[in-house]
Amino acid sequence: MKKVAFAIFSLFFAMCAHASDNPFTGNYDNQFALHLGAGVNSGFIIPPPTQWVPFTFVHFQYSQPTTFFKLPARQSINIGQTIGWGEKYGWDWKKFTIPMIFLSEDIALFHNEKWYFATGIGVGLQAQQNERLGAKLLFQFKLMGGYKINDRWALELFIQHFSNANTADENNSYAFYGAGFTYNF
Repeated sequence: MKKVAFAIFSLFFAMCAHASDNPFTGNYDNQFALHLGAGVNSGFIIPPPTQWVPFTFVHFQYSQPTTFFKLPARQSINIGQTIGWGEKYGWDWKKFTIPMIFLSEDIALFHNEKWYFATGIGVGLQAQQNERLGAKLLFQFKLMGGYKINDRWALELFIQHFSNANTADENNSYAFYGAGFTYNF
C-alpha cells in the first residue's frame, strides 16, 4: 500500500511541477553526459546491494528532450564500458570488462528550478555474453537525482541496474552507484 501511495504522490507532483523548459536540458535541444559508477554485487536497486566489488562503469550519453505521457523526459543513445579489475565474492571481475551500447528514456518524476528526481529505462547490447549475464541483450533501470548548476551544466547522482530480464539461465546483473555531469548545447 505504501508503494502505491508513493507512486501516486510522485506522479501528482510530477504533473503539478510547472517549468517552461525540460528539467534535463533546459531550453537547449542537445545534451552530452559523462557518468562514472562503482560496482556493487548482484541485486536489484531496492533493497540496495551493499557489497562493493572491483567493477566500474564509464558511460557517455547523448540526449534530446522529449516527453513521456506529458512528463518531461530525455531520450538517449548510450555507450558504456564496464571495467573489472580484481576478484571478490567468487567472481573474477576482469572477465566482465565489456563494452555496451543502449537506448534509454529518462523521465522526470519531480523537479523545480534547480533539482530533479527521475527514473530511466533502457534496452541494449553488451559486446559478449558471459557467465554473469548469459545473454548479450541488456535491460537497464535507473534512479537519479540531479542538480542544475546553471543553464548548461548539471550534476547527477544515480543508481543503475543492468540485467538480461531472465532471458538466459545466468542473470546475476550488474549494478552501479555513481555520479556524473551533463552539458546542454
